[in-house]
Amino acid sequence: MNNNPMEIGAPVQRLIGILVFLFPFLSLITPSGIGFSSIVFLLAFLCLPRKAWTALAAHWRDIRWVVAAFAFNLLLALACVLLRPETDLRFLDKPSRMLLGLSAAALVVLARPSRSTLWWGVTAGAVAALPFVAYQRVVLDVLRPGGFLNPITFGDLALVLCLVALAAAIDYRHSTRKAILPAAGAVAGLAAMIVTGTRGGWVALALAAILFLTYARLLKSRRVRLLVVGSFALFASTFFIPATGMAQRVGQGIYDVQTWMDGGSAFTNVGIRLELWSGARYLIEEKPLFGRDPAAVREGLRHMVEQGRLQDVVLAPDHLHNDALQALATGGVFGLAAWIGILAAPFAFFARALGRGAYRGETPLSPRAAQLFAPALAGMLVVLGYFSFGLTEVIFWSLKGSMFYALMVFLLMGFCLNAKATMENPHG
Repeated sequence: MNNNPMEIGAPVQRLIGILVFLFPFLSLITPSGIGFSSIVFLLAFLCLPRKAWTALAAHWRDIRWVVAAFAFNLLLALACVLLRPETDLRFLDKPSRMLLGLSAAALVVLARPSRSTLWWGVTAGAVAALPFVAYQRVVLDVLRPGGFLNPITFGDLALVLCLVALAAAIDYRHSTRKAILPAAGAVAGLAAMIVTGTRGGWVALALAAILFLTYARLLKSRRVRLLVVGSFALFASTFFIPATGMAQRVGQGIYDVQTWMDGGSAFTNVGIRLELWSGARYLIEEKPLFGRDPAAVREGLRHMVEQGRLQDVVLAPDHLHNDALQALATGGVFGLAAWIGILAAPFAFFARALGRGAYRGETPLSPRAAQLFAPALAGMLVVLGYFSFGLTEVIFWSLKGSMFYALMVFLLMGFCLNAKATMENPHG
């Protein structure tokens, strides 16, 4: 079977490359960039359904578990709609669109655009996001700026762009001039997260540091090591710069926890979360197998407030501020399995790809091996980031947060599959 990109024509190939660039670039600086990208990827796929599907089907053994995880997520939502009279069809929106994000991987495998289209889009998106929220913070005096998103989601996605840019730097380790661009993207994304004041990304940075250290022996590039160390050092330095407010938020968080544990008011950012998690435990114990509708979860919290078992601060949020608890409360053990699946299956895919790129008898970061290494590492960082965000936030609550994850994962999977094909058949 021939997957030569010339079969679809050079104009179509260039168009798909532009779509890959536009997705990360538009995600944070426009109100509908993520949704626009998801729709256009799907429409482009529908214009080339047979060729795109045939190109992707050749890699079925590599992607089957990832596809199964997203499909199970959709099937669970469908079961909830069919079995719960109170659940409407809107419950299918996110899981269905996330699965349809597979169209992005199919187009990448078919058209084989350069990885640089994604790297430059990520870099441009991060660099553009920083002045966007900085203007809101400095000029408009918005304490927690978030652009067209809420501050937490904006900060989380900005950090994802930062981490992907760090991985992208591996592709440019031999060129100082080219390495400056992903370096700027990494710094800009990190700075944008800091400006939003979100604390959910701190755990993600810690896990990312562990991942980088785990593969440090493979990063045989002084430029890459300096970039990685410099990025994490930049973040650490913000704790000692009063203007960033980072140290103050750490202290405030500790105080909030102590106040809640002493039986004081839960009317704080951390206190609300602790009170929600306390209430979620009782709701999950009542219906551990199938959970209940999100509206019923809120009603259950309201009932506990009326009984005096919870403080009324739990009535304000729309969700439980923890992805695992939200999945358990609304889907029971099956919901938890679905959440774990859409994280674990992609992570396993990228981990296998990373090992393949590092240990196939080549120099770990030779040009050929790096083709697989960089997108695989980026994919692992995206999944780790979303797992970390979900510890204190329901990052999959919003459609934009969910679609950003699905599209970024599937795009990186497509580039991994292309790199794998090149390594196995370099003359094909």
